[in-house]
Amino acid sequence: MEQTPAVKGHAAMIVFAAVISVSFSLGHIAAPFVEPAVLTAARFLIAAIVLGGVVWNSIDIEHLASAWRYLVVGGLLALYFILMFEALRITDPVSTSAVFTLTPLMSALFGFILLRQVTTPLVAVALLMAAGGALWVIFRGDTVALLGLKFGRGEQLFFIGCAAHALYTPMGRFLNRGEPLMVYTFASICGGLLVTGAYSAPQILSTDWLSVPWVVWVAILYLGIGATAGTVSLVQYATLRLPSVKVMAYGYLVPVFVILWEGMLGHGWVTFIVVPGVVAIILALVFLITDDS
Repeated sequence: MEQTPAVKGHAAMIVFAAVISVSFSLGHIAAPFVEPAVLTAARFLIAAIVLGGVVWNSIDIEHLASAWRYLVVGGLLALYFILMFEALRITDPVSTSAVFTLTPLMSALFGFILLRQVTTPLVAVALLMAAGGALWVIFRGDTVALLGLKFGRGEQLFFIGCAAHALYTPMGRFLNRGEPLMVYTFASICGGLLVTGAYSAPQILSTDWLSVPWVVWVAILYLGIGATAGTVSLVQYATLRLPSVKVMAYGYLVPVFVILWEGMLGHGWVTFIVVPGVVAIILALVFLITDDS
């Protein structure tokens, strides 16, 4: 396959799904020892330090023009993480995962509003197929549990967070003024750090950092370097080459990688009943990759 900008964008998002899926296992291990909002602020700080060291000599004064843009883009990402953790306090991961399947559809709407990106019938069908496959995987093929899903306060909070995440992708492209990718990513992460730090400041100050287990530091380093600096860079790279709806659709691939990682880590493999959902997700992504509209 020819290495066109679109193909490179798709490749970036496959790597994104693989990297971000590991953070679920690490985040689950670290969660009992540190507040989620504090963990989020720490990951933004580590990501800002790492990217800052890479791009510091590349930053020009014109890159800082209209710095509010970075606060908007980073703030949308921070809002997603904050509301996700707040929602998980009062609801379960299965319900939030189900709500997340609405994100690419919302991204399609925001992409049209901001960038006039039109979703083709093939892309729409692929999205619906991927969403259905993701729901099948999330609910382990239990249609009774799926039909019994309730949309309570936790789901409502996470829906707002998912809307922020869906808006983040086209907004990043909309507000970009030709800055180098890594500089733009670094500035956006700094914006997210300011928002998350302001929100979790009391918890950050009250955390006994010297007594947290080593696994928390491993999680913070991975989340900061791989799952924040790395994935935000990958998303913004793909956003400049693909329609927002296609970028967000790769979120459906995350459960597939989670299944693989969990199985390889010895935590057990899922039953055969989820295989149709996995196949539906992969086929849908093949349609998105081969669609050149």
